[in-house]
Amino acid sequence: MDAKKILQKLTEYRYPLLVLLIGVLLMLLPGIRSPTAGEEKSCEFASLVERIEGVGQCGIALSESGVVVVCEGAEEPAVRFALLQAIRAYTGFTSERIAILKMTEH
Repeated sequence: MDAKKILQKLTEYRYPLLVLLIGVLLMLLPGIRSPTAGEEKSCEFASLVERIEGVGQCGIALSESGVVVVCEGAEEPAVRFALLQAIRAYTGFTSERIAILKMTEH
């Protein structure tokens, strides 16, 4: 192919090639990862749960299939019950889909 035909083909397909080039550049750029809706929801709920008396520091993982809570006060039955009630009210999950675990000390 001569240069004239190559230039004609590039001109003919300039928009798809431009979109392809932009897509490749976007994939190569280091991504700024924003939190997902689930992560934002977990952080929001964790800050709320930490205000329950006796809970202490906690971490929460929310998914469509269940909830896992790891907190300092999980060994106390009253704290576990309060957490269970809060999680059930917030998520609508039954207690079978909720795990409350004691946080280890480092």
